[in-house]
Amino acid sequence: MIEEKFDAIVIGAGMSGNAAAYTMASRGMKVLQLERGEYPGSKNVQGAIMYADMLEKIIPDFREDAPLERHLVEQRFWMLDDTSHTGMHYRSDDFNEAKPNRYTIIRAQFDKWFSRKVREAGATVLCETTVTELAHDTRGQVIGVRTDRAGGVIFADVVVLAEGVNGLLGTRAGLREMPRPEAVALAVKEMHFLPEEVIGERFGLKGNEGCVIEAAGTISRGMTGLAFLYTNKESISLGIGCLVSDFASTMESPYALLDAFKNHPSVRPFIAGSEVKEYAAHLIPEGGYKAIPQLFGDGWVVVGDAAQLNNAVHREGSNLAMTSGRIAGEAIFQVKSRRDPMTKNNLALYKTMLDKSFVIKDLMKYKDMPALLHTNSGNFFMTYPQLMSQAAQNFMRVDGRPKIEKEKATTSAFIKARSRWGLVSDAVRLAFAWR
Repeated sequence: MIEEKFDAIVIGAGMSGNAAAYTMASRGMKVLQLERGEYPGSKNVQGAIMYADMLEKIIPDFREDAPLERHLVEQRFWMLDDTSHTGMHYRSDDFNEAKPNRYTIIRAQFDKWFSRKVREAGATVLCETTVTELAHDTRGQVIGVRTDRAGGVIFADVVVLAEGVNGLLGTRAGLREMPRPEAVALAVKEMHFLPEEVIGERFGLKGNEGCVIEAAGTISRGMTGLAFLYTNKESISLGIGCLVSDFASTMESPYALLDAFKNHPSVRPFIAGSEVKEYAAHLIPEGGYKAIPQLFGDGWVVVGDAAQLNNAVHREGSNLAMTSGRIAGEAIFQVKSRRDPMTKNNLALYKTMLDKSFVIKDLMKYKDMPALLHTNSGNFFMTYPQLMSQAAQNFMRVDGRPKIEKEKATTSAFIKARSRWGLVSDAVRLAFAWR
């Protein structure tokens, strides 16, 4: 049993938990961080994208020793049908700047590095420790936690829940509801290892330049989903994710989708000859602004994925996680500096500060987008990619047919789709959602 009392206990050592723990410990607060994994990042074998600006606000000199893979200079967006892709890409030498904006990372390595920084800042970090419940006083104020280790309550003025989207602690305590299946995606990933020079040749990259491909279309078999490919130094992170509710209703196999994606004609050449060493699955919050639960209460705050802070429209999660963790830490420090109790009224400062940040502003802007994509998934992920491919092929294939006949065929297909699927209605609604 830990006899001493802490200023704060942080549950979880992912992006948001590490950001919160570092922010408070670096300001002199007495912080305990608890992680159920063998080490921070042990449950995150996948690759990911890390946004430099958000980490720079926490650790300004992170580039000196952080385990970064490649800085991204190119983004490709694909609409897939079964045999082709229609897409666009953006590449700029401006991203070869002194301090690049985005990097690919391997979470197992990055989380371990971030945790080391938390320790260096003065926090106590205990791994292989599962928090079983929150401890309350007679008034309902959270005063600490109980764990699976021998002993009683570990006391703290405030508890930061950074347990992830599927963390059960907050739901068991009645602080938030279990995320609904339609508000959570299940993503499966593989790590394909190739020599660094081979990756560079296949993607047209030099040095530590990186490329990201994101793809939607028939690959998700009518479900709301997205596939992706990230270049690391000596590996490629490849995966696909769809809503849990869609998997439940269709009984599709996540691994079958992943297998189909990596064998798609547009993807297969990138990973030819690679060695697959790692496979992982994890849940991603997809509900957007309307799925955000209560973020604070008497003696507690919730951050990151546990707070449903994920921008599904822009595929951004780690930056929202780090920012919410940092802001929570700053708000708690302000309350402590005033020597005020960690009550619900005082911890409302966290929500006030978060509302002023890009996190809530972006989620509010696209608050209707998740529902639009989810309820019209057959249009966006089946009909439209096929129409785009058909139109492109009619334009490029020269076979002796008069161009006027091809134009009529393409126009006819779009008219049929409009009457059957409401193509124009979707386009208008999509435009307004993006406003």
